Amino acid sequence: MTSYLVGVSLLSILAAPALAQTGADPAAPPAASTRAAASNDIIITAPVQQSERDVLQGTSVLAGEALTRNLRPTIGETLARLPGVSATSFGPSASRPILRGFQGERIRVLTDGIGSIDVSNTSVDHAVIIDPLLAERIEVLRGPSALLFGSSAVGGVVNVIDTRIPRSVPDKGYRLAGIANYGSAASERSVEGAGDVAVGQHLVLHADGSYLKSDDLRIGGYALSRAARAAATSQIGLPQDSEEPIDFAASTRIRGRLPNSAAETWTAGVGAAIITDTGNLGVSYSHYDSLYGVPIRYATAVGQEQEAPRLSVVQNRYDLRGEVQTGGGVLDRIRIRLGHADYRHFELEEDGSVGTAFYNNGTEGRLELVQANHGGWSGASGVQYFNRLFNVVGDEAFLPRNATDQTGLFTLQQFASGPFRAEGGLRYEWSTLAARADQDNRFFSGQRSFQALSGSLGASYALSDAVRIGINGSRTERAPSAEELFANGGHAGTQAYELGSPDFRLEKSWGLEATLHAHTAGVNFDASAYYNWFSNYISENQVDPSVCVAAASPSGRVVDLPCFQYQQADARYYGFEADVSATLFRLGQVRVNGDLLGDYVHASIVDLGPVPRIPPARVLGGLEAQGDRFTLRGEVEHLFEQNRITAFETPTQSYTIANASLSLSPFGRDSKTTLLLSANNLFDVNVRRHASFLKDFAPLAGRDLRATLRFAL
Repeated sequence: MTSYLVGVSLLSILAAPALAQTGADPAAPPAASTRAAASNDIIITAPVQQSERDVLQGTSVLAGEALTRNLRPTIGETLARLPGVSATSFGPSASRPILRGFQGERIRVLTDGIGSIDVSNTSVDHAVIIDPLLAERIEVLRGPSALLFGSSAVGGVVNVIDTRIPRSVPDKGYRLAGIANYGSAASERSVEGAGDVAVGQHLVLHADGSYLKSDDLRIGGYALSRAARAAATSQIGLPQDSEEPIDFAASTRIRGRLPNSAAETWTAGVGAAIITDTGNLGVSYSHYDSLYGVPIRYATAVGQEQEAPRLSVVQNRYDLRGEVQTGGGVLDRIRIRLGHADYRHFELEEDGSVGTAFYNNGTEGRLELVQANHGGWSGASGVQYFNRLFNVVGDEAFLPRNATDQTGLFTLQQFASGPFRAEGGLRYEWSTLAARADQDNRFFSGQRSFQALSGSLGASYALSDAVRIGINGSRTERAPSAEELFANGGHAGTQAYELGSPDFRLEKSWGLEATLHAHTAGVNFDASAYYNWFSNYISENQVDPSVCVAAASPSGRVVDLPCFQYQQADARYYGFEADVSATLFRLGQVRVNGDLLGDYVHASIVDLGPVPRIPPARVLGGLEAQGDRFTLRGEVEHLFEQNRITAFETPTQSYTIANASLSLSPFGRDSKTTLLLSANNLFDVNVRRHASFLKDFAPLAGRDLRATLRFAL
């Protein structure tokens, strides 16, 4: 904890002189960091677009050079260096974002404002069906964004914005863009290309595709943690019940490479849009195909079967986006967004046969009416609809066939007068979740309906042209998911027998967040502090095996995994995140910038103890030399130990990693052609992310040398 306080003090020390630097060169641009530069300051993940400094929640934008530098095969790892963000890290191919300690059903991952329509929320071994290679910009809104995107966004929203449906007519009649990447840690080879062509004055056609192939991940030490090696050693020589005995001695010696972590993914998409001066309407089709291995969770108990599963994933998706400016005195514009996807993945056995199949057919749509601004008053109202048909088939089916229907009505209203801004919102949502047990009588068969009402009210005040403070309060209600209601079976991905409860009530929370934005000619400083009170908080906790044995007994199934049951209780989350970047000095035409970020979250379930898999406190600092044709950057990230754990977790040691990168712009900084060379985890540290289910069996990448070429014409 002492080292953590030192890190927080360093953040304050750097922020203080930076904020006093109002006499900096007025021609100098805002300092570069992992947050967005001023040109990316407008947040578009909202019906009413506004400046980042006016948003009443912690917000980050990843675009341009920072996006290229942080680009990884998964959306979770791509965002993991942003303030308040971590990742589930279930191997190199399945990693979902964690915001302020929240994950799964409390985070919405969107593509251009609509959900990814996959099953990544059901288990950490399921990949998010969004290819970061295709991202033009990623916006992260931390905190309760439920009013805009649904009650399952109480922890925040990640919106990946791509170009699959064109937004503008190319100036030259065409646009071409591409990216090629190589990463040494997994011999990762990836390439992506996209192009637009204008047909006449208003029609634009689009095509894109990407391909990625990687080998088993190189790691900085042993695959098993010290605790896992000790547990495996204790089993050596003991009798085993499994047909193929586990070689525990061999598992303790695995190092240097992470077995069964290779992947191959390809995507293809086409789109078209009609674009005029007063609106646009576009459609697209995309195909996603991936085969990836899940790192082996080496068994540490006699009798457990040892598996090396691979997942074969396919999604076919159709999207529509439209906007029209009404020119009226009441409405400024009308927006529509619609997405539909057919998804399936097969969990393959070692002989290639299908063990368990997941099928998901989903549709989501939004209609937004954006008001014209009258005397500082603006806002938007709309309706959102979501439908999911989900089925799991096979020996490891832990859910019955189920359907979710959800409809939400929302309004967001804003008022601005001089330095004062106020914002209020309201969302009413009704959900129906139905399960059909077929012939397996261990499952619940029936229907649950919920009605949820959420609201927020906040205000901000500009202390000067550069500094704005704000406070926001929220009250949210969330309907339980199908997994939380209906689960009753063994789940190989989490190595647990999972048991839900069809009797759950709405999860409710109160939230309070304070923000500070300070932006001068050479300084950017953003900070947020938050506190959330939950009642009926849903969490999964380990219980006596007899509970799962009783639940499985009607079907005669054998329970051979630890028993985890979803339960409801009161919970508390609080924490902060802050990041500062500043132009420190100049050397001729070269600007030297410094940046520092820190975050911390504390989460507890009342009368039970810590919430499991909460990321530890972190500090990340960087120095950057920025010229007209290059950017040279070095950074150091330190994660503190996490020993505030549940009974079924193990502590995670602290670690420090160093990264360096050189970005070259041979045609000048205004050109979109760049070559980025980076060295990540320079000292080959064996990194284990506490939030990962696999942290004791699957470390993150060791030393990784990367080369990325991006161009645009």
